[in-house]
Amino acid sequence: MPTTAELIDRLTADARPVRRLRRPAWRALAWLGLAALFVGALTAFAGLRPGLVEQLRDPWFAVGRAAAVATALAAALATFELSVADRSPRWLWLPLPFALVWLGSMGYGCIADWLVEGARGLRLGHSGHCFVAIMITSVPLGALLFAMVRHAGPVRPIATALAGGLALAAVAEGGLTLYHDIEATVMDLLIHLLGVTVVIAFAVSGARSVFAAIGPRYEDRPRIG
Repeated sequence: MPTTAELIDRLTADARPVRRLRRPAWRALAWLGLAALFVGALTAFAGLRPGLVEQLRDPWFAVGRAAAVATALAAALATFELSVADRSPRWLWLPLPFALVWLGSMGYGCIADWLVEGARGLRLGHSGHCFVAIMITSVPLGALLFAMVRHAGPVRPIATALAGGLALAAVAEGGLTLYHDIEATVMDLLIHLLGVTVVIAFAVSGARSVFAAIGPRYEDRPRIG
């Protein structure tokens, strides 16, 4: 049996310096800042949507947009907190109240427009472009987010990916309303809900594979015995 001193020597023989991670809140703010710059660049390129200021005077629309922003902030913080082993898994609950208001506002809009427009509200119009825009925003920001929490693989990959997918969807769908013309038809709202669902589903379903591919390697750890 090796002595305690020998065990310590074996563990430290190939030890490498480890850079300490910054606090989850600071890393969440860094990602949110980059996400805001990306959405701002898309808005500058496409131009601010006409009639946005007038539409924000609608209380229900304004509440839905505010809830999308709150969801993005809370979900981003939850993502980075959940990716650290010594943090509580209850962080996953943080963005859920805001997400319920955000998604509920879209669901309410679908029902209200259906009652007014009926089958006419199911015309496709520009809805397909909305879906593409949500995906275009989500892919690069998602790659950045997963790279920033790549160490979460052995910790909570599914919970981290779920919170991250929610943050991505909120940023993409919320940012879309700044620069994309929205007809506010039943189909348009349904496409937004579909885009949100697809982003979250992809994030969760691919969590283990992505973290395994980009996460830190553990096979080089010194072995005992």
